[in-house]
Amino acid sequence: MTQGSESVRFGKRTTDTVLHRFERWARDTPAARALIAGPDSLTYAELDARADRLARRLLGSGLPPGALVAIGTARQSELIVALLAVLKAGGAYAVLDVRSPRSGRRQLAAAQPLILLTDAAQHAALDGGGGPRVIRLDAEAAAIGGPRAEQPADRPADPSAQPASDPPEDRLPGSADAQPGRTAAVLFTGAAEPRAVPVGHGLLLAAHDGWAEVARPTAQDRHLFTVGTDVTAFAAGWTRALCSGGALVLSPRSGWQPEDIRAAVATERVTVLHTDPAGAARLLIEDAEQQTLTPAAHRGPDPAARSLRLLAVSGDRLYLDEQATLQMRLRPGARVLNVYGSAECAGIGTWFELPQLPHPLDDPEQISLLGTAFPGFRAEVHGGEIRLLPPDGGDAIPTGDLGRLRADGLLEYGGRIRDRITLPGGRWLDPYPVESAIRSHDGIGAVILKGVDGPRGPRRLVAYVAPPPGGPTGAGRVLLPDIEELRDHLAGKVLREESPRTVIRLRALPRTTTGQEDRDALPLPIMPAAAGRPGSKAGKYGSAASQGETPAGCAAGCGGVGLGFVALILTNLLWPGSTELGGVPQPWAFLFFLLYVFECVAFGIGVVFLFGGRARMLRQRRSPSLTVAAHLAVSYLLLAWWPQDNLYRLAAKQDWPRQAALVYAFNIPLMIAGVVVAAYVVSKPADPFDFHDPVDDWPDR
Repeated sequence: MTQGSESVRFGKRTTDTVLHRFERWARDTPAARALIAGPDSLTYAELDARADRLARRLLGSGLPPGALVAIGTARQSELIVALLAVLKAGGAYAVLDVRSPRSGRRQLAAAQPLILLTDAAQHAALDGGGGPRVIRLDAEAAAIGGPRAEQPADRPADPSAQPASDPPEDRLPGSADAQPGRTAAVLFTGAAEPRAVPVGHGLLLAAHDGWAEVARPTAQDRHLFTVGTDVTAFAAGWTRALCSGGALVLSPRSGWQPEDIRAAVATERVTVLHTDPAGAARLLIEDAEQQTLTPAAHRGPDPAARSLRLLAVSGDRLYLDEQATLQMRLRPGARVLNVYGSAECAGIGTWFELPQLPHPLDDPEQISLLGTAFPGFRAEVHGGEIRLLPPDGGDAIPTGDLGRLRADGLLEYGGRIRDRITLPGGRWLDPYPVESAIRSHDGIGAVILKGVDGPRGPRRLVAYVAPPPGGPTGAGRVLLPDIEELRDHLAGKVLREESPRTVIRLRALPRTTTGQEDRDALPLPIMPAAAGRPGSKAGKYGSAASQGETPAGCAAGCGGVGLGFVALILTNLLWPGSTELGGVPQPWAFLFFLLYVFECVAFGIGVVFLFGGRARMLRQRRSPSLTVAAHLAVSYLLLAWWPQDNLYRLAAKQDWPRQAALVYAFNIPLMIAGVVVAAYVVSKPADPFDFHDPVDDWPDR
């Protein structure tokens, strides 16, 4: 079954591009704000002029037509300048993740660009050498005088002060005609191993036109994207603002922090917000709840969001009741769109808003509707899998998501194929229907059903549940059901073998940087000890994890003792006479010798801990900086005794300079190390799963 619209037609012979659309607005409204980012704010004319200068720098570096340029910078205004410059120079751009250098390096390896545009701060983290040619954006900005000083947001710049546009005879390659199929951007999938997806000029423009027909953007709109700049929603979605004459509201820092978005929406009068389900709930429900004592279910529109006329939610499933709650938090007439798409379609596919429903539904907490295809696009369900058809007439793109076309013509989401669970006996289970049934419980706002290998057999079903945003709480804990209450709720709704055997209660489900629920980051249930069962090697309170770590612990201990005896042998070579006990009577000579042995063994253990202890300390989930400090402090506490005591024994009591040097070199650092260890011990672990409540883990019932 297929649904689609022909409102926007893909012209294979058209030479129009998103760059042309932007340049048209730069000519027609040069003084209008294009980027709002504090001191880095730019008008359309300024943005166009800066992109022209960088484009000529790229051409001067020998950029061939169609070459790929990767952009890795934390300054979002510079990123927009860079991607426009790449298009003007006739190249294709790819935006890298600079928040996570590891992810950025993987994206760089997947894209294999010719040139990397980056800053000094990100250069070393992204490029380890031997990669693409590097052009430093900060050096280019210094060469052209840097960004201009910020003007008041409510006062337009003087048109006479704007830089003149390029003369026609000096037109840049990208500003000329472009073939629709030529690559304009390379987008990345959100998988752990990113995949580079090329998107042509024609598709990028068609995605913008399809969005524009549905969202009806105006030149007065101010757009804010809460997702990372490397995510498809932003990397391809910037056109929604700059190709319609609107303004992009960007973070003046490296990226939006959750606590800053609400203030930015209010102070910058954002009209169009692009976010994910968790971001929308945080902005309109959780953050708003802190401003009022009124229960979330009885509150009206949020005053801080009074400027919003459109909320576009993408990145993960959005249930109908969640969409209705978000709708109530906006002023009358504002719209909430559930947007579904893929990188292969430049982030566009289908859209849904509540007025599309022909009649009210009885179970909105169990249904997520994807609606209808964007104009020019098509959606079909083949073998239960959703496929998207871009307007260029190419092959249908499998999404890896399940769905069905309802009798009312709307596309309904049905879960992800990769989330399927293998039950004992080899049968497949799609968790989404069970998750939807669990979610119909009044106290549950989000749920993930996962198969976890347990001590009594493989693939036992575990339900990870979280409360709804702004939901009821009591006595400092979330009012979530236990396993018995959940089983009673599911009786008659799902098969018994499809019901979870364990429930784990969380404050919120973990999510990836793209806004998707992160099933790989879920905590494992606390399993009972394996002791008492035939063949078990664990102690009374042992576990599978502790069994696996025992050999490593023994190796570390033996290695430390071995290094200690090596140190004992080296003592008289490094500090001759420091351990001389010839004039000391027994039993004191033996006790002092035993002290020397302990000092050397402590040194050996300290060496082992220095090189192998940090990884284990990181498992405690405390602050990374405090963990590093504590790791070094513990290592110093163990390492210092051997050289310290030997040097003390060789120093004369009246040698005050040497005594003072030893005190300041050893004793004071020992005190500091002790304070650091104390701070580490009393610090609270930074555990996002602080509502981890393994109720009746691995029950037999």
